[in-house]
Amino acid sequence: MLVQLAIRDIVLIDRLELDFGAGMTVLTGETGAGKSILLDAFSLALGGRGDGALVRAGQPQGQVTAVFDPPLDHPARQIAAEQEILVDGDLILRRVQLADGRSRAYVNDQPVSVQVLRAIGREMVEIHGQHDDRALADPALHRTLVDAFGGLEPLAESTRSAHIQWRHAERLLQDEQQKIELARKEADYLNHSFDELSKLRPEPGEEERLAGERIAMQQAEKVFGELRDAQDTVSGDGSPLAQLSGVLRRLDRRQPQAPTLIDPCLQALDAALNALDHAQQVLDQALRDARFDPRELERVEERLFALRAAARKYGAPVESLSALAQKIADDLAALDAGENRLKQLEVEREATQAAFRTCCAALSKARKKAAAELDKAVNAELPPLKLADAKFSTEITLDEAGANADGSERIEFWVQTNPGARPGPMMKVASGGELSRFMLALKVVLADRGSAPTLVFDEIDSGAGGAVADAIGQRLARLAERVQVLTVTHAPQVAARAETHLRISKHLADKGARAATSVAPLEDRHRLEEIARMLSGAKITDEARAAAARLMDGSE
Repeated sequence: MLVQLAIRDIVLIDRLELDFGAGMTVLTGETGAGKSILLDAFSLALGGRGDGALVRAGQPQGQVTAVFDPPLDHPARQIAAEQEILVDGDLILRRVQLADGRSRAYVNDQPVSVQVLRAIGREMVEIHGQHDDRALADPALHRTLVDAFGGLEPLAESTRSAHIQWRHAERLLQDEQQKIELARKEADYLNHSFDELSKLRPEPGEEERLAGERIAMQQAEKVFGELRDAQDTVSGDGSPLAQLSGVLRRLDRRQPQAPTLIDPCLQALDAALNALDHAQQVLDQALRDARFDPRELERVEERLFALRAAARKYGAPVESLSALAQKIADDLAALDAGENRLKQLEVEREATQAAFRTCCAALSKARKKAAAELDKAVNAELPPLKLADAKFSTEITLDEAGANADGSERIEFWVQTNPGARPGPMMKVASGGELSRFMLALKVVLADRGSAPTLVFDEIDSGAGGAVADAIGQRLARLAERVQVLTVTHAPQVAARAETHLRISKHLADKGARAATSVAPLEDRHRLEEIARMLSGAKITDEARAAAARLMDGSE
């Protein structure tokens, strides 16, 4: 609940510090005294729209601080904790409004965005009036209020969880379908590539080995050619063996004629022939030992060129072709596995969707029951509020096709203000005064369910008097038994039922140079005088004082 409100330099307020307790607090005062200023300042601290015009004339800035003491498990503390704000003690919301229109927001003296301040403020306070029925304006909140009234939060949470699981299964299925579709488009290419690489069967290190063999063979080819040329020279068509043999035979025939001259020549020529014969034998042996096979070089080159052509085609090093072949095999296997996984994901999607539909059906049934009980409770509150001929109803529209995390129905509060009149949405059908009373009836019924810990009512009794004002006061008092209630009122019947009474007044300050607003707590006689003023006007009569005393006695 709200513990303290401190305001400084806001419109007509210089400095103001107000302490609040549990129960019902009323704020009264003459028209123009500054009640709206107080509520505007409070709204600013809760994250309301800032405006440089709120700063007191002549001041650079104004400031509003609201101190709350919510339970440790209150959602407002969770929001603050998510912003890494220490929340062990009170929650202190502070808003600094600069005269140039800018503003700064703080929670427990840590800077935050206005959005965070507003989120915490909405959890702590609801402000209601003829023109500020935020709790009734949004049909999405109507659904939340029905759930709160019926205690359906666990079932609603189960539905949200089931919806999340269903949507997750749906996304997994869609992702897998996209992957499978893409894989199917590439399947022909993958199969062709796998067949090609499987036939090629590249081996780790094969390119380097083949390249080495090719270089060695190319060098051997050159050596073999030189040896073959040497062999042709020694024993081919141009060989000197035949000529030397002929010369040797002719000299041998002349040997008897000049033995001394010819014998040395015969010996030398014989030695030359023997040497050439030996050279021929050595060359023949060298050619046999060389073992060069042109077909083997051709085979090596064809294999090497095939590997390198595949590497260029697939944009991968030859060394990686073996891994690429395995990856393609894995992709093809994944395609087969994906088809099976697709079937499994379809089963999971159907199962989670069925579970969600079951939760929706159970929640819808429970909501219909809770709505009927809520209608009965709210309608029971209407006659004393001068709405005896009116009827409140919860309109539930089923939309199974549009089911979402919140369920499968749209829920909206409708009213029928007069017999025979056409019912319709509360915000469109009810007048300002009627709307305020419908809202009060709802808040009384929902006081400890779906309500902020502090409720502020801004002249909810406007235009009401007599029995209606008394009925409003009774219900505000009942509401204050379960939540903190602050109400701005002109009705003495409402003011008489308050546990704390604050009077707002306007006076002249700075020797009459300007007007200022002040707030004073009233006790006993002063409170009696204020209620008597509210009954009689500017001149307080003894009859008004007596009537005020009766009102105060009757409210105890």
